[in-house]
Amino acid sequence: MSKNFVDTYKLKGLRKKLAEEIARKGEFDYKLIDVIANLPRHFFLDSAFAEKAYHDQAFPIGEGQTISQPYTVAYQTMLLEVKPGEKILEIGTGSGYQAAILASLGAKVYSIERVQKLSDEAKKVLAHLNIIVKTYVGDGTLGLPKQAPFDKIIVTAAAPIIPETLLLQLKVGGYLVIPVGDKETQEMRRITKTGESTFKTQVFDTFRFVPLIGEEGW
Repeated sequence: MSKNFVDTYKLKGLRKKLAEEIARKGEFDYKLIDVIANLPRHFFLDSAFAEKAYHDQAFPIGEGQTISQPYTVAYQTMLLEVKPGEKILEIGTGSGYQAAILASLGAKVYSIERVQKLSDEAKKVLAHLNIIVKTYVGDGTLGLPKQAPFDKIIVTAAAPIIPETLLLQLKVGGYLVIPVGDKETQEMRRITKTGESTFKTQVFDTFRFVPLIGEEGW
């Protein structure tokens, strides 16, 4: 996959329009909208998608995976309620764009991807942008027990169930944001860990993600 690391006035303008479009679609924090307006999404895509990168839609990134629609990225990020310094685990690095958004909001991001090639590509882009994200290759449904516990966990693929292993790696008071359903449509859920073994679940809008593959996934 060839990358275009050139950021033109035209692309910056398209990015600003995208951020404004997303801002109109929901009640998003201004800091999040500012990050979307400034983070070059086209860096995370094949150079052939440079201008299309600023359409509010998902695109293929190879290996049967996609970069999520910017609105979806904003929606999941909003539900996480990211605070600077928080330790956040991302399941499904993909292109690295969601991880970059979280890190740009001041989070300490740990991201796990099952496909080595995608992880390597994401690392290159993040390094080019001087964005620090700790990346790992493995089964995301099992999380990162050695780095746990986490303040927040975000899953960027469709889960058939809520992986119990991830709940165990969450701090009390922390959130897990995850799309749950079948392979066609999923409900976005936010699970708050209210005690060592107690949880509160909130159900939000419907989305469509690629399947979460792994021991506690599909």
